[in-house]
Amino acid sequence: MITERIDQLMAEVQDLKATTEQEVEALRIKYLSKKGLLNDLMADFRNVAADQKKEVGMKINALKTLATERINSLRENLQACSEVGGNIDLTRTPYPVRLGSRHPLTIVKNEIVDIFSRLGFTLAEGPEVEDDWHVYGSMNFADDHPARDMQDTFFVEAHPAVVLRSHTSSVQARVMERTQPPIRVICPGRVYRNEAISARAHCFFHQVEGLYVAEKVSFTDLKQVLILFAQEMFGPETRIRLRPSYFPFTEPSAEMDISCFLCGGKGCGFCKHTGWVEILGCGMVDPAVLESNGIDSGKYHGYAFGMGVERITNLKYQVSDLRLFSENDQRFLDEFQGAN
Repeated sequence: MITERIDQLMAEVQDLKATTEQEVEALRIKYLSKKGLLNDLMADFRNVAADQKKEVGMKINALKTLATERINSLRENLQACSEVGGNIDLTRTPYPVRLGSRHPLTIVKNEIVDIFSRLGFTLAEGPEVEDDWHVYGSMNFADDHPARDMQDTFFVEAHPAVVLRSHTSSVQARVMERTQPPIRVICPGRVYRNEAISARAHCFFHQVEGLYVAEKVSFTDLKQVLILFAQEMFGPETRIRLRPSYFPFTEPSAEMDISCFLCGGKGCGFCKHTGWVEILGCGMVDPAVLESNGIDSGKYHGYAFGMGVERITNLKYQVSDLRLFSENDQRFLDEFQGAN
């Protein structure tokens, strides 16, 4: 009887197995080809009584669907096993592969960017090989400013007006010249200065600078942002101190210190017994900088700040030698596993 035959084939199909592509193809021919068993059932279907055709037809369709899915599944499994097997390195050690860790400078940079991102600052980046205008001219550096001297700046010999950027303020200039306020950006990146390499200095290092330009921006706004940053980075008990300073692109300008987090401001060897540690420079954007970059200084005001990532990393992890950051000593890097 045809229904019994269908049930028998259904059981067979559910238990189909194959270990090679050839076996899968043989199963397809046996069940699904024009001369296969399902095609024979369709021939017998013509002899089924009219009142049973609907029920028998549904069973045949279910059998065909099951056979198709089962054979396709066998083929896919064989292909997957073949792909995995082909990628196995038989010379690989059976021991687990050691996982690396983020570089300490990356850990700290990401933390700084994350703090300011939560304050509404967006990420901005620019080229490391820059022109003199974006590095100096647009930032209100005079033609005879010492920073333009060969002792501080790496110049590209074939192009005297092309330099390796000495600060990420060039990114601020590029943002201002193509964007009208409000502007709120954070600019991380590597910078270069022609300095002798030692435990306290290097010819390249990393900065993070911030810029906010809008209407009615005041020094109070800058101070509140810096207080929040210091407490997020170094702990909620951290206090800040602003000291008058000078930068060509800000007026007024200030250096910011934080209370020493090792001694709580009481004085120790780390803070040279002052209770304070310098971490960044800041100030209100000079109107000349705004005008140089196409922004109306009569309508808009802004503040800017900049910090060295190595400096912040030294404070957080007490790394005494800047050269460790670029020597790729595995023993040093292993100390930061799990830091972030």
